[in-house]
Amino acid sequence: MPEGQALVCGGGGVAGIAWMTGLLAGLADVGQDVTAADLIVGTSAGAAVAAQVGSGLSLDALFARQTDPALQAREISAEVDMQALAAEFGELLSGATSAADAQRRVGAFALAAGTVSEAERRAAVGSRLPSPQWPSRRVLLVAVDAETGEARVFDRLSGVSLVDAVAASCAVPGIWPPVTIGGRRYIDGGIRSNDNADLAAGSGRIVVISPLGYDSPFPSPMPLRDVVARLGADGSAVTVITPDEASAAAMGANPLDPATRNPAAHAGREQGRAGPGSVKESGTPNR
Repeated sequence: MPEGQALVCGGGGVAGIAWMTGLLAGLADVGQDVTAADLIVGTSAGAAVAAQVGSGLSLDALFARQTDPALQAREISAEVDMQALAAEFGELLSGATSAADAQRRVGAFALAAGTVSEAERRAAVGSRLPSPQWPSRRVLLVAVDAETGEARVFDRLSGVSLVDAVAASCAVPGIWPPVTIGGRRYIDGGIRSNDNADLAAGSGRIVVISPLGYDSPFPSPMPLRDVVARLGADGSAVTVITPDEASAAAMGANPLDPATRNPAAHAGREQGRAGPGSVKESGTPNR
């Protein structure tokens, strides 16, 4: 029977970072703190949250970093139409022969796009992190090699700096530059899966916090519903938390807008304070 606890944090822009931070703080407010998990899997925005949670700062301090202008990270504003970007990805993936082929196509798109410099983007990502050191617990951050289409999972044993790993996982194709690590170029791990919850397999209890939810507009070779079903069938108890109506409204249509941070964090905290009734239990352990 699977053992241990895992926390999975998915992609969703700066709004998603703020919402997940608020949600975690709100759950802790009502005695449902899930941040002491043995394993944290982070993808894109979730990579930043995983690094923040593992930094040793309290959830209240992390919440303040989302809501206090004096403490907020130096984010770069970007305009993005999520539906249009998802449709563009859909066209890129039309005719792909495999998941790796699909990811290579998106990688080529990312490599050709005009964006801010890697250095500028890295500085912005670094400002999100309370510490540049890897957490002592097991943290997995997911990115995709832009040229091969293969997934890369970074951890503290990878020999890669935490800032680079987070920046790679957050490198939204067409919006942010691919990140160079060891001579390779990496893009957002959400291209493989917005949540990469399959990496939590083997954990007895898994909490998946998914800003884009079950109905993400982005095509994926591993839809969250399918992954959750497989995890449940293998004996894990899986709880999936997605934005409620108020949180979705606070996150807005452009999750890369830094102005969403304050409202998204507060909405997330209120949602978390609603406790277990605000989440969906998607699996139960085998007995």
